[in-house]
Amino acid sequence: MEGNEEEEITNSEWAELTHELLTNILTRLSIEDRWKGSMFVCKSWFQACKDPSLFSVFNLEPFFESGTESPLWWAPSFERKIDCMLRNVVYWSGGDLNEIRIRHCSDHSVNFVAQRCSNLQVLSIKSCPNVRDSSIAKVASACLMLLELDISYCYEISHESLELIGRKCLNLKILRRNLMNWLDPSQHLGIVPKEYLDACPQNGNEEAAAIGKFMPHLKHLELRFSKLSVHGLVLITEGCPCLEYLDLFGCANLTSRDMETASTNLKNLERLVKPNFYIPRSVFHTERYGHWRLYDERFQTNVFQI
Repeated sequence: MEGNEEEEITNSEWAELTHELLTNILTRLSIEDRWKGSMFVCKSWFQACKDPSLFSVFNLEPFFESGTESPLWWAPSFERKIDCMLRNVVYWSGGDLNEIRIRHCSDHSVNFVAQRCSNLQVLSIKSCPNVRDSSIAKVASACLMLLELDISYCYEISHESLELIGRKCLNLKILRRNLMNWLDPSQHLGIVPKEYLDACPQNGNEEAAAIGKFMPHLKHLELRFSKLSVHGLVLITEGCPCLEYLDLFGCANLTSRDMETASTNLKNLERLVKPNFYIPRSVFHTERYGHWRLYDERFQTNVFQI
């Protein structure tokens, strides 16, 4: 009996913590711990878990990167769960959300972000087959403080979005526009829907032209497996003189001479990742790089129980 009484007293004491103290404790927990445990302790804890101070950053990348990818991540049901989580976080943040790093969301939640997060500085939305130019246009018009954008593996986003972001978000410093490994698509088969793999953007030079013309202040640019040619690379090197980091891994249409030109033109360049930086070009079709195996199987079924 004494043990039970002590446990009841302890639980009671935790339940009676002030909102400010609870919030302070919750800031020390990961978002997964808050969403899977703390949020369901009691009503006061649930309210504390929704405090705006906890949602200046919404970052799910650690969970996506911690395991192996599954086809379930590309299912509409999973997309709906991610949308629900993002919309809740945006709502709870009270408009103070300034960093979002997620995957597999849709236009619906990105539009919601554009409506409510005018102070957004980082938007990373990799692997979103249902995010299109229309929602990115709203982000470009509303989120003028954007410093970093990652639209890797988003095949419904075109060079038109890059142009709009460049025109509106004048402080953009980091752009990641990586594509899947179309040189060896076998690593994605059975995971990513085949029709989506077949939709890999072909207009590398148009995207390069938009970047070179409208993003002169870029310092970090990633274009892995882009289909741009030397013409597109020249447009980038001439239009983005501030580049310090340029990743062209897997850009099979570029040569060693093209790399030399890029290095010469970019006076501030500190690192250039070449198309064959890690492995010889001759084995592009036989090696698997493993960079797409990003997901944790344990995170598939509940998505923090939301």
